[in-house]
Amino acid sequence: MKHSSATDPDLPEGPVEIRIPVQAIRGRGAATAMPHRFTRDVREVVDDGWGRVGQDASGQGNGDDDAGEDCAPAPATTVHLETARSAICANDSPDIFFELSVNPYRGCEHGCIYCYARPTHSYLNFSPGLDFETQIVAKHNIAEVLRSELSAPRYVPRLINIGSATDCYQPVERELKLTRSLIEVMRDARHPFSLITKSSGVERDLDLLAPLAAQRLAAVYVTITTLDAALARRMEPRAAAPHRRLRTIRALAEAGVPVGVSVAPQIPFITEDMEQVLEAARDAGARTAFYTVLRLPWELDTLFREWLTVHYPQRAARVMARVQDLHNLTDAQRGAGKAYNSDFASRMKGSGLWADLVRQRFATTCRRLGLNREREGLDLGQFRPGLLRGQGSLF
Repeated sequence: MKHSSATDPDLPEGPVEIRIPVQAIRGRGAATAMPHRFTRDVREVVDDGWGRVGQDASGQGNGDDDAGEDCAPAPATTVHLETARSAICANDSPDIFFELSVNPYRGCEHGCIYCYARPTHSYLNFSPGLDFETQIVAKHNIAEVLRSELSAPRYVPRLINIGSATDCYQPVERELKLTRSLIEVMRDARHPFSLITKSSGVERDLDLLAPLAAQRLAAVYVTITTLDAALARRMEPRAAAPHRRLRTIRALAEAGVPVGVSVAPQIPFITEDMEQVLEAARDAGARTAFYTVLRLPWELDTLFREWLTVHYPQRAARVMARVQDLHNLTDAQRGAGKAYNSDFASRMKGSGLWADLVRQRFATTCRRLGLNREREGLDLGQFRPGLLRGQGSLF
């Protein structure tokens, strides 16, 4: 809304545009459905003088908003079923430990604000903001497609990771069970795999994972970014609480499943308890660990800055300056607003002084705790594609 100041000497001359402050949304990481990079028309919300839902024209509450004073009501989640044409995605990135991945879902209801997969929703004409966590695409036939691809004569077994882009145990998995169906295919083919999650839902599949782990065919990684429950709720609003993820690590370890912890991403002045997370995970049964630093590709840069403004306005500028330090950006790059270096050699761990300090903290703590001393690889030699074609026996 634009107001004229011609009749009020205390107001600046010319039109003044009043924008509605961005407001946190209960149970969601993003605060807006920001436009994606392929959007032709961009709309911005401005104050029209009538107030938000639950407020009268003066901005005071009228009793209609039950979401609380600090949060807007949460939008509902919609699940779209997609018929997948392929299941296995290959990558040749030298900084990723697996070559193949399978992702049963696009988008993720966990709503982690830092998720590097958010910009991929733009290809679906969805916002990387709210749409990423409210418009979930489920590949309903993913298990059948994977079975076909693994049984193809030209397929060569390599380590497959399930859930590398979006969490394979997000809430909709409870009903659709797509991840469980993928594990069943991997079991039938005796194909090794790893999976990564922030959800306690992985415990449901221990009946499959434990026997496979005993045969060196399965491993699990659990991501714990912080032990601070209040921070986790703002940053990863629908993922399991930190203490619940520690219980999941313990359950996996007690069942004999090799389990590691991911303390990724490291965000300066936000996630400051790496050492405590590693120690708690080790005590729960984790034997390996890894980390990455915050990456902000494409729209994620704007989205993360917006999140900082909503939740940590006093330190937002300091956080972004240190993120630029982690990626060792030049003065010219900083001046252009760049906050991320996508080079394969440095994008995961960063480079420069501050990245070295994070690296030293991680290495020193892992050495003290005995993490990463032994890495027992999964066994590719057991792969039997004929079992998927009905040839031979599992035993």
